Amino acid sequence: MNGATPRFWAGPIRYWRWAARERPAFFWSCVIGGLGPATLVVVPPIRRALGDYDAAPIPLTYPVPTGPRKTLTGYGDETERD
Repeated sequence: MNGATPRFWAGPIRYWRWAARERPAFFWSCVIGGLGPATLVVVPPIRRALGDYDAAPIPLTYPVPTGPRKTLTGYGDETERD
């Protein structure tokens, strides 16, 4: 079996070395994808240490004013148009 692709479970380090040489796009996409969950734990404390902060949440409702509404005047509604 000389030259055959190595089996992952038989020797993971040997497989990773082989994949890095023979299939670099597949290998590095798996490495970068595997680092994704770690960034969820590592990045937020680093952001806060550097002075970044989370933005205020977007309002989901419009604040309705209390009390009676004012009658609008002065927009040309009460004059006759030519």
